[in-house]
Amino acid sequence: MLVKVSGTEGYAQEAESLIRRWQSISFADQHSQVIHLLPDAPSRVLDIGAGIGTDAATLAAMGHTVVAVEPVGELRTAAINLHRSSRIEWIDDSLPDLRIITSMNETFDVVMLTAVWMHLDHEQRCRAMPNVSSLLRDEGVLIMSLRHGPVPRGRRMFDVVPEETIELARVAGLHAVLCVATPSIQQTNRNSGVTWTRLAFRKRITLRK
Repeated sequence: MLVKVSGTEGYAQEAESLIRRWQSISFADQHSQVIHLLPDAPSRVLDIGAGIGTDAATLAAMGHTVVAVEPVGELRTAAINLHRSSRIEWIDDSLPDLRIITSMNETFDVVMLTAVWMHLDHEQRCRAMPNVSSLLRDEGVLIMSLRHGPVPRGRRMFDVVPEETIELARVAGLHAVLCVATPSIQQTNRNSGVTWTRLAFRKRITLRK
């Protein structure tokens, strides 16, 4: 029996239209404020909530190897078909616990959380942040976005303030290096008043005895 992942409500039902819409969104447009934070050298990247794989494919084309996490089967299947790359490994897993990813005992240079965090309630966000932090190497970068505005019908979203996220990250050993408010790049979202906050954090170096 399939277990519905909290926060994915509405995505499977609307997958066909979402896939068409998201294919028009470029990596450069989506991440213009944070591209400078990505490593120049080939690195290990974890893309949580990877959707149809646009980011994972672009990162792979840049020379990085990517573990792409997507719990919605319809989106994950579309991503695999759209972006066939030996540099991308697709995993069916989800926040807040990321049980499969954490069981791999691997850390990453970059963790991406694009349009994901707003699907978690407060308790889930408190559980998720230490798990995400534990997956970053020392000096690794967490890049994420927070959505603000009307919630589409049938979806589960929460309006998360940047201050809460920055504090959760601080407690988990991450310090903020970027906090920028931006409009949505999708015209339909702009028309309905949707805005975003782009955040980035760097993992503090762990002192070992």
